[in-house]
Amino acid sequence: MTISPRERLLAGCTLAALLFALLGLSYDGQVRAWRTARAELRTRQADLRFRRALIGRQAEINARFERLKDLMPVFPADRQVDTHWMGIMSSAAKRNELDIRNARPEKETRAGDVYEFPIECRDFEGSLDALVRFLHEVQNEGVMLDVRSLTVRPNPQNPALLRGQFTLYCAYMRE
Repeated sequence: MTISPRERLLAGCTLAALLFALLGLSYDGQVRAWRTARAELRTRQADLRFRRALIGRQAEINARFERLKDLMPVFPADRQVDTHWMGIMSSAAKRNELDIRNARPEKETRAGDVYEFPIECRDFEGSLDALVRFLHEVQNEGVMLDVRSLTVRPNPQNPALLRGQFTLYCAYMRE
């Protein structure tokens, strides 16, 4: 069987088209991988700049920590802290008419000399004033706190009340 010059030309063009298509698909994947790698590089460079800036301000940060660490409560090494923090939170909520229905203590974590104790409040209800007064009172109790997540939505049955959840992190030190 002989192949005519025309058939050879068609076969060559088909093969070339397939190779270009394969090259195009391969190129597209490589471009995406390159863009992803470039974005990751930029993120890591920004993180490195931030860390270098922190290292440059280490003396200032240490001085600030020395001033603030006396404000932080100190507990014995073997004492459970969940009842202490939950008690402060519950009494402040009651005084400010914030109804906390589901509060769950999490596991404490350590970051250097400082311990953090998260309390996840999965369901609260109250007015905006009650929520603000509650957070203000807890802050004034001497609790070193940080609210890292707060979700608020109006109550469907009573739009004057808010419902939501928050996570309260309490900071302290151990002896």
